Formats: sequence, C-alpha cells, structure tokens
Amino acid sequence: MMPLAEKLRPKNLDDFFSQKHLLNDAHPLKQAINNKQLHSMILWGPSGAGKTTLAKIMCDQVDGYFAQMSAVLDGVKELRSIVENAKKYQNIGQKTVLFVDEIHRFNKAQQDGFLPHIESGLITLIGATTENPAFELNSALLSRLSVYTLEEIDEHGQLQILNRSLDYVGLNIDDELKQKIVDFSSGDARRLINIVEKISQANLKHINSKTIEQFLQDKVASFDKGGDEFYQQLSAFHKSVRGSSADGALYWMARMLVAGCDPKTIARRLLAIASEDIGNADPRALEVTLNAWDIFDRVGAKEGNRAIAQAAVYCAVAPKSNAVYKAFNQAMSEAKQSGDMDVPKHLCNATNELMQDRGFGAGYRYAHDEPNGISIGQTYFPEELGERQYYLPTDRGLEIKIGEKLKQLRKSL
Repeated sequence: MMPLAEKLRPKNLDDFFSQKHLLNDAHPLKQAINNKQLHSMILWGPSGAGKTTLAKIMCDQVDGYFAQMSAVLDGVKELRSIVENAKKYQNIGQKTVLFVDEIHRFNKAQQDGFLPHIESGLITLIGATTENPAFELNSALLSRLSVYTLEEIDEHGQLQILNRSLDYVGLNIDDELKQKIVDFSSGDARRLINIVEKISQANLKHINSKTIEQFLQDKVASFDKGGDEFYQQLSAFHKSVRGSSADGALYWMARMLVAGCDPKTIARRLLAIASEDIGNADPRALEVTLNAWDIFDRVGAKEGNRAIAQAAVYCAVAPKSNAVYKAFNQAMSEAKQSGDMDVPKHLCNATNELMQDRGFGAGYRYAHDEPNGISIGQTYFPEELGERQYYLPTDRGLEIKIGEKLKQLRKSL
C-alpha cells in the first residue's frame, strides 16, 4: 500500500507549502522554472523540507523525464543505465532530470561520474543533501552547480500540510492537538504526515491529548557525527564556552550526548578551547580538562560525563585570552616568509672543530651564569629580522602577572 506521504506529495507549486524564499517570481530558481530552463543544482536542507518533492515538481514544470538515484542504494551501474535512457529521451527532444538523494554519500570519484553528462547537457542534475555541500562535494562538481538552501518548514506551512492530511483521511481534531503534532514534527513534513497516518490506521473512537501522545514517541535528536549538524552543535558548544556562558555550554554538551556523541569528542574540543581561548589567563584549564578526560577513561560514561561537564563549566567561567593563539599564528606566518634566514652564529651549536673555527656558538652567553638568569642584550632572532614581540598578554587572569614579568624582561633584553 502506498504511504500517505506519497499519496499527498504535491504535484505543483501551488500545493507546495514551503520554501517561499526560493519560489517567488524574483528568484533565479523560480525564473528558471517559469522559463523551462532548469539548470543543475544542489538542494541543501534538513530532512522533510521537501527536497524530493520540489525536484519532481520542477521536472514536471519543464516537461522533463524524471530519473532518481539514491547514493545509499545505487552506484555506477545505475548511473550508466540512466545515461543510456537519457540518450533515448534526448533523441525525441525530452530532457532528463536526474535527482540524486543524499548525494553527499557518493565518494569523490563517484561524484566525478556526473561531470561529463552535466557538461554535455545530457542530464540536468538535482542533488539533495542534508550536509554542507562545501564540505561534502568535490570542487569540480560543485563549480558546475547552483546551491539552493531549503529551510525547515515553518509553523504556518506545517499547519497547512497537517490540515490537508487530516482532510484526506477524514479526521477532525481541535487546534490544541494540531499544535501538539506540529511541535513534535519539528518542521519535518514526512514525520508529520506519518503521525496522521498512524492515527488514522488506529481507528480511534476518541481522539484526545492522551491518545495522541501514544503516537508521539521521544524525538530522535538531530545529530550525525561527522555531519554538518554535528559541527554546528560543536560550534555552538565552543562559542558558549568562549563567551563565558556556562549554561549554554552545558545545554549544547547535553544536546550532543543525548544524540549519541562520543563524550571524548567534547573533551577534545575543551582541550582546544583551553589552549586557544583561555591560554595563559588560566593555564589550569588545560590540567582540569585533561583530568576530566582521564576520569572518563577510568570510571566510564555515567560519572565521567559529569567530570567533562565540570571541566566545561570551569573553562566557561575562566578568564579568557587568545594572546598565545594569536602570537603563535603570527610567528608561523613570519617563519614561512623568512625561512631562508640563517640562524645567528651565537645561537648555533659548535659540534666540531671546523664549526668552532667558523665562529659557531661564539659570543653566546649562558643565561644561568648571568645575574638574575637573564642575558641582558642577547638577541634571539635572525639579524635581518630583528627582535620581535608576538606575545602580548591580556589584562585578564594570570596574564596580568605574566605581562608585568614580560615587560621587565623585554626592557632588559
């Protein structure tokens, strides 16, 4: 039996209750549809936003032959078959629109397989992905495609879809229950329609809040390790800690854990934060985070997750400084530009007589033999470069004292 979601799939743009930002007459995509001049593209957006439906509607609008592939199920063999059919349709003057679902799951070599057919005009490719195309598609393919971002279906659009679904199955429920279904669906039209289908098939005598909730299981959190959503949530966690929001850090950490993230991924990110965003303003942040990781390895997830949460809160409230991070980047940049400059002879080791004769090591002053352990006036950079100051401590945390010490040291040097 055909699923309700398939039965209700819109056949034209008038019944497509989302993505109005792409389908207004001023947008290049809508103009291409109106002019029957469809081009190859990527539809990037969350699950249930209507990528497949929009692709089919566009194909119908340009009177094309619709072919479909799934990167999960299909490969080179299926593409060859589609190409052969496309040649036959081309001979009778009909365009082939190839829709590739989850195109990001094809490897780089498989993605290259589309290039000659796009360039020859044999097929118009519409790829669908939930992942960021800039990361998941190779540059050669991406350069030949337009990328359109689909948004999660808004509440108004969801209610339109819900009402259409309820009318189709002959159900009547009040506005409060409709809102409950919409809230649960989280912008996913497929999930919303599936709920209506389950309720319809149950032949309930009384539809109320209690019976509706039987069909609403716990939401599966949006998270795909290695996927774009993963990086966005990890980014939100990082920015919360950097912004000194302990509460935000705990929330995003919890979101990732609930969705199945490896806690060590969070611990690794905290170590990066401790170095990049806290630095010498509070060097203990590195120690606290390392200890939390060690505790996780020793006692397991239940107690170990609390230790990582403790480290996240510590890092969030710690004084912040990216002075070391900036200084190191500056030093790396200058090192790349001055890589042909010789090491000053007084900083070289004279490991043999010949090197001693050539002046290697001559004039070097051993700091431990100098007053206060400082070789006043000794230089430490290539002569052509001159002395540099990369590290500029902030006036926060321990860097206040470090700055005072550096000021004395640099004055003496």
